[in-house]
Amino acid sequence: MFHLLFPLTDKFPIFNVFQYLTFRTGGAVMTALIISFLIGPKLITLLHVRQKGGQPIRDDGPEGHLLTKQGTPTMGGLMILIAMVVSTLLWADLSNGFVWVALGITVSYGFIGFLDDYLKVSRRNHKGLPGKMKMALQIAFALAAALWIVRMMPEHLESTLAVPFLKDTLVQLAWFFPVFAAFVMVGSSNAVNLTDGLDGLAIVPVMIAGGVFMLIAYLVGNTVFAGYLQLHYVPGTGELATFLGAMVGGGLGFLWFNAPPARVFMGDTGSLSLGGALGVVSVITKHELVLAIVGGLFVLETVSVIVQVVSFKLTGKRVFAMAPLHHHFEKKGWAEPTIVIRFWIIATILALIGLSTLKLR
Repeated sequence: MFHLLFPLTDKFPIFNVFQYLTFRTGGAVMTALIISFLIGPKLITLLHVRQKGGQPIRDDGPEGHLLTKQGTPTMGGLMILIAMVVSTLLWADLSNGFVWVALGITVSYGFIGFLDDYLKVSRRNHKGLPGKMKMALQIAFALAAALWIVRMMPEHLESTLAVPFLKDTLVQLAWFFPVFAAFVMVGSSNAVNLTDGLDGLAIVPVMIAGGVFMLIAYLVGNTVFAGYLQLHYVPGTGELATFLGAMVGGGLGFLWFNAPPARVFMGDTGSLSLGGALGVVSVITKHELVLAIVGGLFVLETVSVIVQVVSFKLTGKRVFAMAPLHHHFEKKGWAEPTIVIRFWIIATILALIGLSTLKLR
C-alpha cells in the first residue's frame, strides 16, 4: 500500500498519511490482528483434522500435561507467520533491505520449525527433526542473514558491537561479527523455543520484547531521536517498526486462541520464527546486548536447561526438579496460571530495564 497509494498523494491528499511510519506501524498491528482472528478458527479446525491426536506429550514431563494438554494441536505458529508476513508486505516500504532480511529469517526459521512439528505429529513422537540438522539449518540461515546485514550497514557499524549504557563505545569484532550475529539469532530462536511450554507463557514476553524493539528500531532509524538519545544511527531501521508491529498484532491474535486452556500451541513453527525475528532485529539495530536484558526471561529459561544438563553430567544430581525453569515450578506445586502471570511480570520488568538503556548513557 505504501508503494501504490503514497505516490497518489498529489491527487488524493489523504494518502499522505502513508509516509508516516507511526501510521503504517499501527496499520500493521491492526491488520495482523484481524488476519489472525479471521484465519484462526479455520486453521485450528484444519490442524485438529490433520494431526489426529494433537501435539505428542512427553511422558517424562509434568504429569498434569498428559491430562490437560492431550489432543491440543500444534503448528499454531502458522497463524502468526501468515499474519506477520501479509501485514508486513501490505504496510512496509518494500525497497528497504532490512525488512527483507527480517522476513527472510522469520520465514526460514518458521520452515525449520514446521518440519520439526510435522515430524512430531506424523510419527506421534515428541522427537522431531534431528538436533544436529536443526541446528545446522539455523546456523546456515543466520550466517547468510548476518552477511547480508553487514553489506547494508554503514561502514563504521558493519562489524561492531554497541555496549548498553555507554554512548560512544563500539567494540570492533571484525571478521567475527557474522559469527556473533548468527549466535544471537540462533540463541534467541532456541531460547524462545525453550520458554514455550505453558499456555500463553512464550507469546506475551515475545510481544513485550517486540514492542520494545519496535520503539528501538524507530529511534535508531531517526536521525533526530538517535542524536538526542546518543544512539548509533542506522539508516533504514525505522521501517522494522512495521515488521515488529505485525509481530505484536499477530501475537495478540494468537493469544486469543492460546489463552488457557489453549485451543492450539504455537509449536516450533512459531517459537523458532519469533525468536529468530527478535534476534535479527537486535543485530540490525545494534542492540544485541539489550536483547539479553529485554529477553532476560528467555535467557533464564535457557540457563536453567544448561545448568541442569551440566550438573547432571558432572555430579549426577539435578539442580532443578525439572528444566526448563517453568517446569521446575510446576513440580513444586505452582498452578500453571500463577507461573505464566508471574513470568509475564518478570518479562515486563526486564523490558523496562532494557528501555532504560536508551537514556542512561
